[in-house]
Amino acid sequence: MSEPLYVPVLPTRPHATAAYRGLWPDAQNAVMPVWSLPPRPGLSRTDLATAIRKDLALVVQAQRYQQAWLDAPFAVESEAGVLAELLREASSRGPLRPVTGPGRPAGQQAAALSIARLSGYGLGIRVTVPGEWGSGTTDDVRDLLARADLSVQVDLLLDLVTVRADRPDAGKEALRALDALVPLAPWRTVALLSGGFPEVTADALERGEFEEPRMDWSMWRDIAASGRSYLPVLRYGDYGIQPASALARVPRAAGGGPPWGSLRYTTDQSFVIAKTLARGDGRAAHNRAAARRILELPDFRGPGASGGEVWLRNCAHGSGGVGTFGKWLTVGNIQHMAFAVRSL
Repeated sequence: MSEPLYVPVLPTRPHATAAYRGLWPDAQNAVMPVWSLPPRPGLSRTDLATAIRKDLALVVQAQRYQQAWLDAPFAVESEAGVLAELLREASSRGPLRPVTGPGRPAGQQAAALSIARLSGYGLGIRVTVPGEWGSGTTDDVRDLLARADLSVQVDLLLDLVTVRADRPDAGKEALRALDALVPLAPWRTVALLSGGFPEVTADALERGEFEEPRMDWSMWRDIAASGRSYLPVLRYGDYGIQPASALARVPRAAGGGPPWGSLRYTTDQSFVIAKTLARGDGRAAHNRAAARRILELPDFRGPGASGGEVWLRNCAHGSGGVGTFGKWLTVGNIQHMAFAVRSL
């Protein structure tokens, strides 16, 4: 495939791989995810290998012959051996680009560099800027590039992590970072990643629904108007329909979670979140009513937009199911990713 139009950062979880598979072909062809393995602290070597292998199988099945990045941002040095073996195995089954970055454990960096040389798919360098840009990071990236084989194609994944109303200068920091990093290499892809989706809590959903401005999208528009020479090669990325912090959560056992959840819908200006019930009397009626409220939004795009809107319509009209935690996240990501592609 050609380089992507849209780069979502997605967890290696069933709901996320189902969302990617659920995109219609025209949207899916424009999307190249950064698949992110979750932290799994305290596991034995055998249990860790089993868990990672299961996650990677989901990604390989979802991607098939489409390229994507594969990252393990929470790996610690003691996990490097297991991780290297399994990532090498996964890259032999599909066109997955390994990712590393400055400040990562030495074993993780070495594994990514080795797999990039052996696979021929290239290397992603993910640079996180959760606050102010630090110029010392430029030297760290330069050192990583020096360790990569000259034949390895490299991608820059500049990750601002969470961008919401409390980071009004995020766009300026992004431009400072891009101005410093873009000249360092003939990058194959340059992607700007950030997460604008809010933390969803019981308090936030006390009234049943709420909206949150899409500050990450506003930042992207400001950067697109900056006039920088590298804008034609810059790609937009986000964290889909979850907050950036969700990727750092340790996966919970099946059947866990609160008695409530949410339906999530993306408009040009905001995220709309409507409360759902995971269990209890009146669950079906409550959840269908939540879906109807989304259908009544002036910005609802209708069932021709994506499979996400089809599910919401069917739920609202009583001709489909009312969902579970995984289904709500899948539906939310399908509509969001399809809308992101259309917007771009």
